[in-house]
Amino acid sequence: MLFSSATFLYLFLPAVLVVYYGLKWSRPLQNLFLLLASLFFYAWGEPRFVRVMALSIAVNWLFGLLADRFRHRPAPARAVTALDVVCNLAILFIFKYLGFTGRVLQLLGLDARFPQIALPIGVSFFTFQAMSYVLDVRRGRGRVQKNILNVGLYIAFFPQLIAGPIVRYETVAEEILHRKETWTDVLDGFARFVAGLSKKVLLANHFAVLADEAFSLNALSAGMGWLGAVAYAMQIFFDFSGYSDMAIGLGRMFGFHFLENFNYPYLSASVSDFWRRWHISLGSWFRDYVYIPLGGSRRGPARNALNLLAVWALTGLWHGANFTFLLWGLLHFCAIGAERLLHLDKKERRSVLGWLVTSVFILVGWVLFRADSVSQAFVYLKAMAGANGWIDGTFLGWLSQYARPLVIALACCTPLPGRALDRAPGLLRAAILCALLLLSVASLVGSVYNPFIYFNF
Repeated sequence: MLFSSATFLYLFLPAVLVVYYGLKWSRPLQNLFLLLASLFFYAWGEPRFVRVMALSIAVNWLFGLLADRFRHRPAPARAVTALDVVCNLAILFIFKYLGFTGRVLQLLGLDARFPQIALPIGVSFFTFQAMSYVLDVRRGRGRVQKNILNVGLYIAFFPQLIAGPIVRYETVAEEILHRKETWTDVLDGFARFVAGLSKKVLLANHFAVLADEAFSLNALSAGMGWLGAVAYAMQIFFDFSGYSDMAIGLGRMFGFHFLENFNYPYLSASVSDFWRRWHISLGSWFRDYVYIPLGGSRRGPARNALNLLAVWALTGLWHGANFTFLLWGLLHFCAIGAERLLHLDKKERRSVLGWLVTSVFILVGWVLFRADSVSQAFVYLKAMAGANGWIDGTFLGWLSQYARPLVIALACCTPLPGRALDRAPGLLRAAILCALLLLSVASLVGSVYNPFIYFNF
């Protein structure tokens, strides 16, 4: 069930809010209801995968109890968390990487054939979130939940279940049992949800049409190639940041406070800065649970390079079981490694040239990310370099159609619209939000084209 669907907007969300606040007198009943509603939400698309979710909840609840019991005994605690990680990664491997492993073995000359297994929606997100529960309990960064239903709520809570952000257990550990809902939170959460919905419906869906057209052309000019890459950059940003806004807003409406997941990444003047601003929850997860435990930068330049390589290879593969994602991750590893060697990764360094170079690099990376295969990506990149000419009628036609939306989208990649909305008088702000909501709903009614990129991950 998409947040940007009539079923969710008209039926599911209103019903859940009414029943949830009708149970305000009992926190255990509220939590039980949210868990059941979340499982129903997940089952809406493919009911059989609820069993995978239930297995994840049961496994991590059990390992959470063991991690808490042995928390002050280092050797058993390490064994418990290691086994938990193995179990979670086994689930992820079977559903997401088994087929990819078969393709790799075939390239090595081995006759390996594995069955194609359907990918459960959001499996990468809820698996990483489930591991966070056990790891944070072991580190003493959150109280263990002895009630399996509370662990289930943390892992399966529908706002962030299928596309993040990846909510660390330490962030919401106390709010599972002791949160406090306020009208301010509800209204602010609703405003954030509307902002995210308008990003998704009015911008991401619009740019998806242009991106799909560009990546489906057999031969495209350099102009059309760059325009298509920019369109995809807008699509993926407003698609994912819009979903994160909706998730954060929904969490606020139920008393949960999730951390920000995007901080205007297209303003970055270095690739390192881009990854401090893009998908913050994933970057911080890999930093705290992979990079730092491997030794971070504390064991010399060579070990640091290996640690970075591991993190970026895993980051690429986390997004998908395809060589394009692996190459995309390794490309970012090379860029960040080069920036560190040249001391260009500092937050305080800002320049127009740095922004321009970073933007071009990110666009090239998005081509790899979007392409179906490495060969298609290289064909597309050759076109961007002028292999098929620079400007043609197709490019000019699409540019004239998308010039105004592109200006609006670029403005929305900066803090200016948000600041203007925050500073607007109360009635004007409410009117703008109502207008955005009506435009979004009207757009959904008038179109059946409503793709969502991060369902794939």
